[in-house]
Amino acid sequence: MLENVLEEGTPKFYGVATVGERGQIVIPAEARRDLEVTPATKLLVFGGQGRRMLLLTKEHFVTEFLASAMTLLSQYEQMLKSTHEASVEGHHLLDNKVQV
Repeated sequence: MLENVLEEGTPKFYGVATVGERGQIVIPAEARRDLEVTPATKLLVFGGQGRRMLLLTKEHFVTEFLASAMTLLSQYEQMLKSTHEASVEGHHLLDNKVQV
């Protein structure tokens, strides 16, 4: 089981892609097969690390990731709000006991 986790978390090298004069690249066939990249697949292109990195990712993955993140953020917000309200209520109860 640990081997599967390590395999999934380790990037795989598929080969080299050369940028043509028109800015096009060819994604190696093995990568297209493994990652299920078909001619209709939409890819988002990101750059980073001071112009040293180019990242391609499937559009639907980013959409799903952002939807999940928004759901989690909403849940965290509700938890924080509940915790804050309980804390404020606790302080009011303490204040009332001290005044009595």
